[in-house]
Amino acid sequence: MQLTGAEIVIECLKEQGVDTVFGYPGGTILNVYDALYKHSDEINHILTSHEQGAAHAADGYARATGKVGVCLATSGPGATNLVTGIATAYMDSIPMVAITANVNLPALGKDSFQEVDIAGVTMPITKHGYIVKDVTILADTIRKAFAIAKSGRPGPVLVDITKDVTANLCEYTPLTPEEAEKANRFNDEDIKTALSLIQEAKKPYIYLGGGAVISGASEEVRKFAKLIDAPVCDTLMGKGAFDGKDELYTGMIGMHGTKASNLGVSQCDLLIALGARFSDRVVGNAKTFAAGAKVLHIDIDAAEVNKNIKTAASVVGDLKDILTILNEKLEQQSHPEWTAQIKELKAKYPLKYDENILTCPYVIEQLDKVTNGEAIVTTDVGQHQMWAAQFYRYTQPRTFLSSGGLGTMGYGLGACIGAKMGRPDKICVNIAGDGCFRMNMNELATASRYNIPIIQIVINNHVLGMVRQWQTLFYDHRYSQTVLNDKVDFCKVAEGLGCEAIRVTTKEEVAPAIEKAIALGKPVMIECMIQEDDKVFPMVPAGASISEAFDADDLNNR
Repeated sequence: MQLTGAEIVIECLKEQGVDTVFGYPGGTILNVYDALYKHSDEINHILTSHEQGAAHAADGYARATGKVGVCLATSGPGATNLVTGIATAYMDSIPMVAITANVNLPALGKDSFQEVDIAGVTMPITKHGYIVKDVTILADTIRKAFAIAKSGRPGPVLVDITKDVTANLCEYTPLTPEEAEKANRFNDEDIKTALSLIQEAKKPYIYLGGGAVISGASEEVRKFAKLIDAPVCDTLMGKGAFDGKDELYTGMIGMHGTKASNLGVSQCDLLIALGARFSDRVVGNAKTFAAGAKVLHIDIDAAEVNKNIKTAASVVGDLKDILTILNEKLEQQSHPEWTAQIKELKAKYPLKYDENILTCPYVIEQLDKVTNGEAIVTTDVGQHQMWAAQFYRYTQPRTFLSSGGLGTMGYGLGACIGAKMGRPDKICVNIAGDGCFRMNMNELATASRYNIPIIQIVINNHVLGMVRQWQTLFYDHRYSQTVLNDKVDFCKVAEGLGCEAIRVTTKEEVAPAIEKAIALGKPVMIECMIQEDDKVFPMVPAGASISEAFDADDLNNR
């Protein structure tokens, strides 16, 4: 059948099973939006307040569902406003397709109105990028984009289409999408080596990264941990792949990881990295990281092996497939002395906070209690992000959504909207600091426009908390441009954007506020007023060994 390019775009989205897209219209993409109008009963479009919000929403939708997220934008500033969201998805390996339109083909390269080489701009932050100048290759290009976005190590793909292509006619034939390639590259020898290392270890430790969530391997991870009788730590991206309430779980690893995890990894004789990339925030000083251990690295991306940390062995492929094989071949292991040693570390170094005042950790614990640990929690970046990782006990994958690699302030609200659209059955809560909230709080208007019942918690300490923490500890209290003690009233802003607003100033008000927000069934902002100098502990100084993690007690004893 003969269709316009714009109609082909919509048919390809339907072909891929896309039910929701996020975007903002403009001149060059008008034909696509006109076609979308005719299919509004099949594809739900969420008009965000800003293109960056659309990219973060598509990202949050993808993280919460495991599907490919889709965002749309027009040319020029519309397209460039997606860049931060695309980079965020790229750093955390999130499958996303960003569709933009550009000026007509004859106008390309002539500095035409709102012309930007967005494919060139995004080349370093996408798995692949296309600019479509011929309607006859449009359908195949979109299909390739989805295949690339979700295959192997996932990531964002950009498809830029000239406006005349969206208007031109072409024959369209529907196709059934192919299964995503897993890119398994391991062989029997790799499996044998891995088995040998595991069986010989006396003090194994499992380090979980985002790949454990992305591959859908949480059940295999849990079986593996029990089978080899090893403690488990995770990264921000790995949260929920292993039950945060399990006795083998020791908490997060790295700069703000628990002492139990950091010391345990420093004392183990085999570190098994599952779908993790040995980020600098995890490793600290690479020369001293797990210095007494052999490292077994299991990951889908061969480029990550031996990139940051030298490994004794590696298995390259889909984590779910690899763990299924290992679990079948392994006999039950037992390390009672080692697990008892780790249990002592957990008891000796619990996470603590001041229980006499209203703090973010208390808010997180109450959120955990009220939601029974079953909410989807999104965050922005900073102190509140670390507290959300530390004090909410994630028991299932795809329930903690946060910008780990890029550290994007303003990520969480758009992501929360996307998560709620993808998982309407879940309570979805975004936790932001007052600094982050300023970045994209306009997306509250999106939530109210569609009555998307998300909960926005703003942890307000009137400062850029994490930067101030560094200024306190390492810059002799020189608070350069980190004080936000101005006249902005977030409750009035939220109400002005069509949302309910609740201000919390005492511990006793926290749980009732969360319960009320859930019961209202509409977008609600809860502003929690905390002290400006609360700090996230433990902490590892930049470039130090993770075994040198210190907390408030250590500071007081110096």
